[in-house]
Amino acid sequence: MEKVYVGKVVHFYPKISVAVIELEDALKIGDKISIEGKTTNFSQIVESIQVEHQDIKEATKGQTIGIKVIERAREGDRVYKIIE
Repeated sequence: MEKVYVGKVVHFYPKISVAVIELEDALKIGDKISIEGKTTNFSQIVESIQVEHQDIKEATKGQTIGIKVIERAREGDRVYKIIE
C-alpha cells in the first residue's frame, strides 16, 4: 500500500459533512483517500466531487473541490490517495 499526498483541507462544513480541499494532484470518484491531521485519521472511498456546486467525475491539480466525508475533517488536515 502506498500513500500519495493530494492536497489539504481548507474548510469543513459540519452540517452537510463536506470537506473543501485544495488539490496538489488529481482525484477521481472511486479513489480511496485517507484524511489525516492532529486529531483526524480516517479512510474512505470518494463518492462525489463538486466544484462550485457542480458534480464532476475527476478533479485536477490546482482545483479546489468539495467532497462528502464520513467523519469530521479539520482545516489543515492532509489528504492522501491510497494506492493498493
